[in-house]
Amino acid sequence: MTIDLAVIAAYLLGMVGLGWWGMRRAKSRSDYLVAGRSLGPVMYSGTMAAIVLGGASTVGGIGLGYSHGISGAWLVVAIGVGILTLHVFFAERISRLRVYSVAEMIDLRYGGNSRVVSGLVMWGYTFMLTVPSTLAFSTIFSGMFELPRAAAIVLGGSIVVLYSTMGGMWSVTMTDMAQFVIKTFGLLLVLTPIAVWSAGGFSGMRESLDPSYFDPTAIGGQTILTYFVVYSLGLLIGQDIWQRVFTGRSARVARAGGIGAGVYCLIYGVCGALIGTAAAVLFPNLANPDDSFTRMVDATLPVGIAGLVIAAALSAVMSTASGALIACSTVTSNDLWPEVKKVFGRGSGPGEGATERDEVSANRIFTLVLGVATIAVALAVDDVVAALTVAYNILVGGLLVAILGGLVWKRGTRAGALSSMFAGAIAVVVTMIVTDLMANEPIYVGLGTALVVYVVVSLLTPPTDPAVLDVWRRRLRGEDTDGTAATAGSAGGPSAPETGPRPSTSD
Repeated sequence: MTIDLAVIAAYLLGMVGLGWWGMRRAKSRSDYLVAGRSLGPVMYSGTMAAIVLGGASTVGGIGLGYSHGISGAWLVVAIGVGILTLHVFFAERISRLRVYSVAEMIDLRYGGNSRVVSGLVMWGYTFMLTVPSTLAFSTIFSGMFELPRAAAIVLGGSIVVLYSTMGGMWSVTMTDMAQFVIKTFGLLLVLTPIAVWSAGGFSGMRESLDPSYFDPTAIGGQTILTYFVVYSLGLLIGQDIWQRVFTGRSARVARAGGIGAGVYCLIYGVCGALIGTAAAVLFPNLANPDDSFTRMVDATLPVGIAGLVIAAALSAVMSTASGALIACSTVTSNDLWPEVKKVFGRGSGPGEGATERDEVSANRIFTLVLGVATIAVALAVDDVVAALTVAYNILVGGLLVAILGGLVWKRGTRAGALSSMFAGAIAVVVTMIVTDLMANEPIYVGLGTALVVYVVVSLLTPPTDPAVLDVWRRRLRGEDTDGTAATAGSAGGPSAPETGPRPSTSD
């Protein structure tokens, strides 16, 4: 146990050290928010995989395998399909826009200022995504070391907040790469084969378990469909995901690296389900399926290696928490804070009148404050699954149609986009009240309502200003990156992207 604790302590100190390195690298707003838009394919792929494969994909995915066998892989498979879809069809266009946030893209595409509505929805989603990731520290630490819940949350959360605040996306990128390597070794290459072997191999598991454990659809067709609707579609528009797309040094790098991350997710999902299935053989009748991860580690791995695998689980949690925290900070500083300043007559740009150092300092303050708030909320609640479901439902129901519609349908208008955001979000909330927070119906009702309203209102309102569409098309082609025309037809258009050479990160 002492050796395992030493391994985990070394890992946590290493994350802080990488955060310090990132702080020295983050010298501009672009460095802090999008790692200077300079990542190569290997680093891009590793960090993209790290952020989407968090505690729900790791501890939760293994728990689904414990309860449902190999069909428990569908949640993570849906995440992988979402990443593949994003990068095959949309990532190159998103990367060429040279923006910082999803709300900024909406302003660029439709003209005017829509970022308050989209920014508030995205803020709620990113904040609620950070909370359960922080809460997951208590599950891992208490399961292995009987650390008190509050101490586990504060310890893990403080380390994430510390390295994220110091270097922003550079710190998150470097820690994510380390976490990606640790997850790959600890969970895929070590725990998966040992778990299957300990359960008697595939033949032994088949003899010990009900045949449904090896039925790919045992978890239920409706559940599988809902995973794809909520997670695959949600990943297409999440600020935490788009912000990683912005870090690629070119559109081609983003596409190639993202496809690699998507394939990795598919493998990860299958391995998690196999670990859970093996745990069902060794530890039947567990009260909480999520405990199957720590039970497998404790029972099958030698001292030292067990500590490394626990560090791998922490890696999964920390990568998601840090990515969501930076995304939430970006939405706050880039989309919401400028609107607050306009109300008080203090300018509109996120960095208006400020030096690069001032902008980085302001972003650090936002990250720190939001990180402390995340820890406080995690300490105050026991279960945020319902809240996270609400956030995902409103995100997809409220924003998906307006965002994807803007990318694929030139007739979509700002009035159509705003109306679909309101209608979709309201439809989701009302349906959740009428049915249940965890029901499947709200997401379908919200999406259907948003789509109908978007199309009808867009067709009934004047087309988007040709000047706005001209800027949009040129930005999609990678032109007009000096931002001189980025605000055509927009009262509060996106900030101008940085110009000049950017450092290239080698792989």
